[in-house]
Amino acid sequence: MPLLDIRHLTIEINTSQGLVKAVDRISLTINEGEIRGLVGESGSGKSLVAKAIVGICKNNWKITADRICLNNIDLLQLTPTERRRIIARDIAMIFQEASTCLDPSEKIGKQLTESIPSSSSYSKKIWKQFKWRQKEAITLLHKVGIRDHKRLMESYAYELTDGECQKIMIAMAIATKPKILIADEPTNDLDPITQSQILRLLSRMNQVNRTTIMLIGHDLTMITQWATKITVIYCGQAIESADTNKILKAPKHPYTDALLKAMPNFGRSIPHKKKLQPLTGSIPPLKHLPIGCRFGPRCLYAQQKCVIVPSTREIKHHRFSCHFPLNIKEVL
Repeated sequence: MPLLDIRHLTIEINTSQGLVKAVDRISLTINEGEIRGLVGESGSGKSLVAKAIVGICKNNWKITADRICLNNIDLLQLTPTERRRIIARDIAMIFQEASTCLDPSEKIGKQLTESIPSSSSYSKKIWKQFKWRQKEAITLLHKVGIRDHKRLMESYAYELTDGECQKIMIAMAIATKPKILIADEPTNDLDPITQSQILRLLSRMNQVNRTTIMLIGHDLTMITQWATKITVIYCGQAIESADTNKILKAPKHPYTDALLKAMPNFGRSIPHKKKLQPLTGSIPPLKHLPIGCRFGPRCLYAQQKCVIVPSTREIKHHRFSCHFPLNIKEVL
């Protein structure tokens, strides 16, 4: 039974020039204990999908879907109060720009302790509850790589670096021990050593607590190292989805293949000053999307048939949307 089941999620944004379809009929099925990677260039709609799941929507957004089910509960059928209660209990999110998500008028210590759920052991002893929360907050800060916890607990968000704010946001997210953790660029603005430490922490949460993780990013190298399954998004559409090993060995969509070829391979000797294979062009603006396949203008394999929207096909649990897929002979 899938833990999170999304069918045909569409997000339209009302602009001065009319409705713009930023996310177009994306479907996701995530099982318990899975690490799902959401990969795509900046502006492809990855963060919008995450915000739609947790209900962080602006007034000019129009969100439609056949269903968004969490543990067989359709979130779209609930009242706003009921939905907030379920999401606060089962879902946590690490935002991309952590410094803008923290309250600038409250000290970090107070914000962190408020994010820690109450313990039933101390429910009737307020002073013990307070001391227990303080200890838990310090433990969480140590887990995300912060040793000088006294300084951070007494600081405000604007007094900290972006990297420190990111670590605090991660500590607040894992405090509730959620069933699903949505990590939107969780290692942004962090040094490589801290990045590895944070990703190992998320992986340990997945292995020990069976926490389901949605890992969002544009760094395909990082995503392929930690995710068990990957969904590739382009221009608001899910164009390919499969196990990580299948994506790496035999990508079906030309866009996925181009992303993989742009990755440096340090497992073999690389000639001096060899250039990576870049993906030419850029994502088209949402107001002027191409007809048919949205990747068509940048695709090396595009033909006349690509002016028609490709249908989604599935071969051995490998889903893709392309008229001329790659590596098909290997699985037939």
